[in-house]
Amino acid sequence: MKATQLRKKSKSDLKKILQDSRERLRVLRFDLAEGKVKNIREVRKVKRGIARILTLLKEI
Repeated sequence: MKATQLRKKSKSDLKKILQDSRERLRVLRFDLAEGKVKNIREVRKVKRGIARILTLLKEI
């Protein structure tokens, strides 16, 4: 998600999205270790999304 979209969300929504993103990253890491992931860039996208959410939560 883009930062402009995330800014419109409430704090509780951001926490929910953060939790889902962290779970997605965990699954991607396991799949990467098993060789199931075709698109390695997906890990980078999820990590950047988590960083964006954490930044916005600190601003609130």
